[in-house]
Amino acid sequence: MLEASILGHRPNIFWIGGGSGAGKSTIAKRLADSYGGMVYSTDAAMTAHAARCSAEDCPRLQEFKHMTMDERWVERSAEVMLETFHWFNGEGFAFILEDLVNIQGDAPIFVEGFRLLPHLVKPHLYQLNRGIWLIPTPEFRRMAFETRGSLWKIPNRTSQPDIALRNHLKREQLFSDRLSSEVTALGLRKINIDSCTEDDLLNKVAFYLGKAQI
Repeated sequence: MLEASILGHRPNIFWIGGGSGAGKSTIAKRLADSYGGMVYSTDAAMTAHAARCSAEDCPRLQEFKHMTMDERWVERSAEVMLETFHWFNGEGFAFILEDLVNIQGDAPIFVEGFRLLPHLVKPHLYQLNRGIWLIPTPEFRRMAFETRGSLWKIPNRTSQPDIALRNHLKREQLFSDRLSSEVTALGLRKINIDSCTEDDLLNKVAFYLGKAQI
C-alpha cells in the first residue's frame, strides 16, 4: 500500500487518465456498469471547480478566462499553450480530491479525465495497479474528435480556424507526450493507443486495474 493521503485507504478508487480522445469516459462508464460502480468525471466537474478557484490558487485559470478565443488558440504557439494551460498544470486538482472524499460507500469509483496528472495522482493510489493512463497517437485522437463531431468546435469560434485547429491538435499531442514520459518515469502504467476496438481497450484497462476481463 502506498503512503496515506487525504483519501485514506480507499481500494475502491480507480484512476483512468490520459490524453484527449483516448476513450477514457467510455471505458470508465463501461467498467462502472460492469462492476456496479460509479464514474467521477473530472471534465464534468471543471465548471464547478473553476468557480471555486481563487486568483491565488489558480492564476493560470484567471489569465485564461480573460483571453479572447484568438488569444487562446491563434496568437500563441502550442508550446506556450501547453505550459500555461491551467488544468495541465494541476490547478484545481485539490477539488477533485475533496469531491472524492465526500463520496461514501465501498462501490468502485472510476475517476477519469485528462486532469489526472501522474505525479498528482500517484500519492493517492491505493496500489500502483489502481491507475492507468491512455496515450493516443495523433491519428487516433483526430479520428476520435471527428467521430464525436468536436474537431472544429473550438477552432470555429476563432477568426482563423485552420491555425487554431493546428495549434489545438499540437498542444494535445505535446500534452500526451508529457504524460507518457511522466508515467514511465514514475513507474506507473499506460496503454499506447493507435488502433483497437472498444472491447479490446476495455479488457486491457480492466486487466491493468486488476479486474477480470469483461
